[in-house]
Formats: sequence, C-alpha cells, structure tokens
Amino acid sequence: MRRILILGGTTEARRLAECLAKRADLAVTVSLAGRTKAPPTQAAPVRIGGFGGAQGLADYLTTQHVDMLIDATHPYAANISGNAAEAAAIARVPLLALRRPPWAPRPGDNWTDVADPVAAVQALGQSPRRVFLALGRNEIGCFTLAPQHYYLVRSVDQVDPPLAVPRAAYVTGRGPFTEADDRGLLSAHAIDIVVARNSGGTATYGKIAAARALGLAVMLLRRPALPEVPTVATVDDAVTWLDHARALRIERGV
Repeated sequence: MRRILILGGTTEARRLAECLAKRADLAVTVSLAGRTKAPPTQAAPVRIGGFGGAQGLADYLTTQHVDMLIDATHPYAANISGNAAEAAAIARVPLLALRRPPWAPRPGDNWTDVADPVAAVQALGQSPRRVFLALGRNEIGCFTLAPQHYYLVRSVDQVDPPLAVPRAAYVTGRGPFTEADDRGLLSAHAIDIVVARNSGGTATYGKIAAARALGLAVMLLRRPALPEVPTVATVDDAVTWLDHARALRIERGV
C-alpha cells in the first residue's frame, strides 16, 4: 500500500482525494493549512496545520513513510509550493504538482495585469471607484491606502476586523459561483471594476464572465513564480501520473 500526501485546499485536491480514497492500494492523507473555519468535507483523513517549513515537511514525509507527495494547493500559495519542492528533494519523495491553467482573455474582456495587491491599489487611481475585491484575506489590507473607493469584499470567512475604510460591504461564500449570481451581485453594488487573482478553473470564473457581460474592467494579480517540478493540469492526469510512477518503481524493483 502506497502512502500519498495531498497538500490540499482546492477543489482539485478534494476531487483527487475522492478518486484515490476509493482504492485499496493507497492510503491517502489530505493536508490543510487550517486558514478557513469550516473547510469542505474530505474523502480521506485530514491533517490540519503547518509543518514548520520545508524541513518540517521533509521530516513528516520520512517519519510517516510517505511514498508520493502531491502539491494541489492554490496557484498563489507560492510559499507552500516552494516548501513542498524542497521537502520532496530532502526526503527523496516523488513530487507532483496539480496546477490548474490560468484563465485566458476572451473577446469582450477588458483586463489589466498587475504584479501584486499594492500595484493594484496604485492602478485603481485617485478618482473614486466601486471595486469588487475577490482576493485572499491577507491581500486586502493594503487597500486601506486608497479609502476613496467603495469596496465590496467577498471571502470564505468573515473579514475580521473589517477594512479601515469609510465605505465597504462584505459577502461570504464558497464557490462555485455562477455567472448569473455574480452578475446580479456586481449590478446590485454598481461595481465598475473587479480585482481578483487569476486562479483558473471553473469554480470562481463566474465573476470574470459576469464582468465581461456587464462591460466591466478586470484587474488580475499575476501568478507567482512556482518551482519547476513535474506538473499536470487535471485530476485525471494526476491519477495517470501516479499509476505510471508506481509502474516505474515496480519495474525498477523499488
């Protein structure tokens, strides 16, 4: 029985765990950072909390006799992905990254790419705007530097404390979000620009499609640089990679 550790927190990680947990030849554990209060139910046993950096993760891989590590974290979780690559090298454990492709612009899109949240604040300009913030909780703090704007903030958990700006509204929710729902949300708050991460996938694409339909501007944070490791884009490809890696190990007598 092979031991698989999935670094999760994404829809793809959850779906991969569902596929692998059904198999008698695998013992799957899903690792969650514990940043959300009520994470979705997983099909496999869950470990919550950090490892203590790359060396801590390497120690875990060794002591728990993990055979394969799958980094299925969010495309913007650069620190975790970096630790995963380093830990896998230290522990000599095969590593696979499951990374969804970024969204690509379509006809009718009005996109601007920016490097980071601070650059997004600067790009909004001085004139008051009505901004939909679809970012992580750790990314929205810098928008207090531009209190002239109205902000609609969507997050999985409640933002506490709220932004120190005079005009802001908050909604909570976990994807998938439909285009129709997001079109209604953006219209109800008279939003004129969406600020988001280029997360890829379908679960949160609703706001992008809604912005296109409403003729709104979209400002996307560029993806961070991630380690160059074996990478697949879909859950099916991850399963195929795992089975191929297993066949190679058997062939080599490992």
